Amino acid sequence: MLDRLPVEIVERIVAKIPDTDLIAASKVDRVWWQEVRREAYKRWKNYATTIGDVYCEIRALGKHYIKRKIDWITFEDVNNFYKNWIDRLTEDQLYIMEKMLRNGMVVDPQERETIEYALSEQRWGGDPWGLGVV
Repeated sequence: MLDRLPVEIVERIVAKIPDTDLIAASKVDRVWWQEVRREAYKRWKNYATTIGDVYCEIRALGKHYIKRKIDWITFEDVNNFYKNWIDRLTEDQLYIMEKMLRNGMVVDPQERETIEYALSEQRWGGDPWGLGVV
């Protein structure tokens, strides 16, 4: 009975594990697997939300540029920063999604298809989310 950690402690530990090591922690036992799966989904959704927010910022920046409220050089610098940020977030999100898929953590067929499509698009240099900011 004393050889297992309480679930609350496992939750706190898993929340602090970096993305690159997250899935490896699922190999400990069933409780860890469930907690890692829950945390991976949480991070996946957080990345999606952040990507959406950055995309909205890019669109707003474009509107300001069109209305001539900012100059071209500022627009290009900020726009490139946002594009690089979206690329990095997308890489991190796809990393988690791929690891979840390869370790049997994705059971919904639609999510499975979404992951496989996004990974295929990324491998061929496409825009996995169709945002048009590549």
